Amino acid sequence: MNKQLVYIFFFISVFFTSCIPVKDLVYLQKKDNSSNENAITMVESKPYRLQTHDVISISIKASDPKFVAIFNPTASGSSSSHSESGLYFDGFTVDDHGNIRIPVLGEMNVMGFTLEEVRISVEKQLLADYFKDDASIFVVVKLAGFRYTINGEVGSTGTKTLFQEKVNIMEAVANAGDISITGDRKSVTIIRQTPNGTEMKDLDLTNINVMGSPYYFLQPNDYIYVKPLKQKTWGTG
Repeated sequence: MNKQLVYIFFFISVFFTSCIPVKDLVYLQKKDNSSNENAITMVESKPYRLQTHDVISISIKASDPKFVAIFNPTASGSSSSHSESGLYFDGFTVDDHGNIRIPVLGEMNVMGFTLEEVRISVEKQLLADYFKDDASIFVVVKLAGFRYTINGEVGSTGTKTLFQEKVNIMEAVANAGDISITGDRKSVTIIRQTPNGTEMKDLDLTNINVMGSPYYFLQPNDYIYVKPLKQKTWGTG
């Protein structure tokens, strides 16, 4: 009889410890340490500064397209140039020295520059060397897609590309097929390369206060790792 009670107690203990509580699965909950305000104060996001191996798209336009055709990539007018592969081949890659090579204009250092600063620099060089001040020159500089890598307990791992300027962690997770039921939403690691070295930060996606973190909005080339819950290690859950 005593052995039966021990077995029953053991079975009940395993059952309850293997279950994953709903509070561990729901995103952006208002917890005890959450802000009492209805709106979460967003952290001011700083403009991204270019690093080595970034790929940018530069489009130069004028009232007469023939005047600027030589400055633009060969396929800039085709639909393929807007695809991920097209941007890779026709975009401008920042080399190990922080330079890009633009047709006719030659090499230009963009390391640590914002996209707006690159645009201004290209416009100034065009007006100084090739066009008059009254020329209708219009320059557009964008990242060739927002790339990030996600691994761990998500539906689809790997390097992803989104064609938008800003991406937050919730969008990145959703684009990867969401975190699986055995993924730890309370400890999602962001690994970020910066000029000062590598930064790592764990985010609790079940807490609404995560929206106030400076890591809530990703930067290009961020690496996201979603750890497994203990229940997966036990083979339960």
